[in-house]
Amino acid sequence: MATTQPTVRPLPGPQPDAAVKRSSMAANHFWSQVAVYTLAILTALAFSLPFFWTVTSSLKTAAEIRQVPPTFIPQDVRWANYSDVFRIAPFAKFIWNTAVITSLAMIGQIISAAAVAFGFTRFRFPGRDWLFFVVLSTMMLPWQVTIVPQFLLFRYLGWINTFMPLIIPSFFGGGAFFIFLLRQFFMTIPRDLDEAAKLDGASSVRIFWNIILPLSGPALATVAIFSFLQHWNEFIGPLIFLNTQDKFTLSIGLRYFMVNPFENDEPREAILMAASLIVALPSLVLFFVAQKYFVRGIVTTGLKG
Repeated sequence: MATTQPTVRPLPGPQPDAAVKRSSMAANHFWSQVAVYTLAILTALAFSLPFFWTVTSSLKTAAEIRQVPPTFIPQDVRWANYSDVFRIAPFAKFIWNTAVITSLAMIGQIISAAAVAFGFTRFRFPGRDWLFFVVLSTMMLPWQVTIVPQFLLFRYLGWINTFMPLIIPSFFGGGAFFIFLLRQFFMTIPRDLDEAAKLDGASSVRIFWNIILPLSGPALATVAIFSFLQHWNEFIGPLIFLNTQDKFTLSIGLRYFMVNPFENDEPREAILMAASLIVALPSLVLFFVAQKYFVRGIVTTGLKG
């Protein structure tokens, strides 16, 4: 009688070819990640080089900053360049003027842009979409077209050499870009909240102030950051509307270090670099402090839910 041989079955588990394939894919993924991070680091270093050069140059002496070939790291650190900024020019006054203009203009842009965006989002009226298109079309209008009529209007009102032309327009609309940004965010807020509030007797103003604005923190933070950067670094407006030194802002005040006479042992370029860093410091601090709100506002804007 013939005997049957037992069937030998392969052990369960990955086949050699599949294991090799997965190992190869893992290795390719690893090296692709290494390449991406290396490229990102190199790009970051390239873009940060001018900032690094500004920081090191602000600490150089007059002889070293004019040295050829130039040096990146100062041999004799001169911290007095930063104190000379406030000694040579009324820089504290420039900071105060800029802070007043920026704060008031930023508040005006946030409130007025949010109010206009609320109207476009929550109210239905004839010509609403056409009017919103007209508002967006103003973004295509270059500032050179409107600067002359604005100057004539502000001169007629007696606002030349005052802060009014740099503050008051921010309370009338806030700008087409901010209106569009907030409108897109308000559209993500369910209308059921408005209906529930109306059933409780809430007015449109109360809905706007107590419901819409508290739920729009990321978008409002984004508007605040953009508005702060716009007014803190503005140059053309203060150059046109401000005439006397006691009204100058920081962007105009930087030119003071280019025309003001210096002593022979004072490094003009290094002091200018130090002043530039003082001007840029609030913008850098604001961005890093409010970075998560800025990113969240940009990501969630336009995601209608």
